[in-house]
Amino acid sequence: MSSVVQSVDWLAIAPPTVTAAVGLVVLVADLFVGKAGKALLGWVSVAGLAASALLLLPLLNGDRSTFCANGEADLCSYTADRFTLVIQLLVLGGALLAALLSVTTLKDDDKRLPEGEYWFLLLSSAAGAALLPASRDLATLVVALEVASLPAFALVGLRQGDRKSSEAALKFFLSSVTATAVSLMGVSFVYAATGTLYLTRIADRIQHVDGQLHTLTQTGVVLTLIGFAFKTAAVPFHFWVPDTYVGAPLPIAAYLSVVGKAVGFSGLILVTVVALPSYADVWGPALAALAALTMTVGNVGALRQQATRAYSAVRLLAWSSVGQAGYLLVPIAAAAYSEDAEKSIGSTVAYALMYASVNLGAFAVAALVGRTKTLNRICDYRGLYASNPLAALLLAFFLLCLAGLPPGIIGLFAKVTVFSAAVDAGLGWLAVVMAVNVVIALFYYLQWTALLFRAPEGEPVRHRVPAPLTAAITLTALLGLALSGAPQLALRFADTGLF
Repeated sequence: MSSVVQSVDWLAIAPPTVTAAVGLVVLVADLFVGKAGKALLGWVSVAGLAASALLLLPLLNGDRSTFCANGEADLCSYTADRFTLVIQLLVLGGALLAALLSVTTLKDDDKRLPEGEYWFLLLSSAAGAALLPASRDLATLVVALEVASLPAFALVGLRQGDRKSSEAALKFFLSSVTATAVSLMGVSFVYAATGTLYLTRIADRIQHVDGQLHTLTQTGVVLTLIGFAFKTAAVPFHFWVPDTYVGAPLPIAAYLSVVGKAVGFSGLILVTVVALPSYADVWGPALAALAALTMTVGNVGALRQQATRAYSAVRLLAWSSVGQAGYLLVPIAAAAYSEDAEKSIGSTVAYALMYASVNLGAFAVAALVGRTKTLNRICDYRGLYASNPLAALLLAFFLLCLAGLPPGIIGLFAKVTVFSAAVDAGLGWLAVVMAVNVVIALFYYLQWTALLFRAPEGEPVRHRVPAPLTAAITLTALLGLALSGAPQLALRFADTGLF
């Protein structure tokens, strides 16, 4: 009789484990720390996320797996391969930058955000997000998805006495719970048809499903995809995004825009390309249609934002993130038609790295302006160059990266990579839709960029930049500039080694 006791590779699981452990330490420490020492909890959280990211370095030597079934190396619940490490770097790096933004936000928010609970929830969500790309069975995948999502609901609605925040959290929660229920039903159908939860074994068995179970299997595939489509903010599952971003504390909106998407896209990649390659004729056309619809609705929504409307800057970034999700979906759809699925997935990962660095930078500058302009309207950025030249130049750079224009070379490079993935896969129509949407996006990105350098109305307001906010803006700027100077680094990181 084989032993059911499994050995644990502690080094392999160290990044999410350390993040979760620091979260528990912060929660317990909050009980004993006085008001004067609450700020220390934030710096402990920042240090914990930095340590978790550094623990990825020893894992670069080779793939490691743990929690394997009866010692079988190819049936493991947790695998730290190159794909896992790249997504974990994105997740932990994004969480670290969101934590730096949060240090300033908590200090400015006049104690309306309980610090101990805030940091515990942020670290818990980051731990779940770091676990998800390493998951290689559907049970672990769903658990990781919920560990990443549930604390995020609370973070959105954590601000005390803020009706807007509470409404945003409720909308986010209800829509997400519905999507999770649909996804779980899909997972149960796939399990019923194949008798296994391991992704690689599903890929083998689902090709030989009994004819009577064929409809059940197809339904399970579609329902599972719907759940992950919600997490990626794909249209028509995007309706929660604008209100949630506006109602949440700005660092949490930044966190959701990057880490939330990384969670959704990595889960989508694992389910489609790893577990269900034989059903590419089902999920390929579906994802291609979702990509076209998502980028179009997102960019049109961003285009319609009025500069004088309250929170229009955050709303524009929210709709922009929906449009960017459409671009991210293109290579995953292309993987269904391509002979080199790994190259297509690499294009998504490369684009995600670009998007994460510059979008977090844009949110960091928005957090800076929001300290003096609480309504955070697009018109509040008029003449920013006169009051803070460096912040204006960096925001212009971030927006040009998102638009795909020089000097934002990495944005142009990432869009060309995604575009070529669609063309190589024979999805010429999707490449045309993408080209049209890139032109639409140019209008609102350039309109906002031009506003930064116009003459200010009235006396320019000087923005004092606290050290944590300075660090967040500096890190994103350095990363964006480094990738623009050497865009091949993004593709080198994106060599996923998933197959």
